[in-house]
Amino acid sequence: MNYPQTIDSGHGETLTFCGIESCDGQARLKLRGVVAPGSGPPMHVHFHQTEHLAVKQGQLWYQIEGQDACVIGPGESVTFAPGEPHTFKAFGEGQLECEGWVSPPDNNAYFLSQVYASARKNDAGGRPSDWDMAFLLGRYGGEYDVREIPTPVKKLVFPVLRLLGTLTGRFRHFAGAPEPLHRG
Repeated sequence: MNYPQTIDSGHGETLTFCGIESCDGQARLKLRGVVAPGSGPPMHVHFHQTEHLAVKQGQLWYQIEGQDACVIGPGESVTFAPGEPHTFKAFGEGQLECEGWVSPPDNNAYFLSQVYASARKNDAGGRPSDWDMAFLLGRYGGEYDVREIPTPVKKLVFPVLRLLGTLTGRFRHFAGAPEPLHRG
């Protein structure tokens, strides 16, 4: 991937992958995000990555699964540990601008690029299509999970969609997808 690269969900989230840096011998994918009021990702988890966000402008509401929600502002930051389900949104009336990183980079840029592209094309309120999520979570389920998708859908419906999508060629746009680094 060439950096910088900016992706847009079409529903209030823009994310720029700024590049890879090394810090204490660990590779980090540097990020910059702009989030419209009330927008942000659903409850999700990176099983093998640490995610760090620092607020530059606006307010960031975040919640770690099972904990009380918090709001932070400019100059403050939050770090989500690997395996820690979390969500965040731009809080209040202003847009949120933040910088951060994900370490190790793994398939984060590819995964999020595909999720944002699907959300942009889908008319279902900014959500990626079920077909695309079935493919992405099937392939990268050892790396990521979206907690807001019910388990029966992930366990029963998504495997059927993956089979049908593979048989009908519906997943051609994923040709060249990187190999998963961790199996689910």
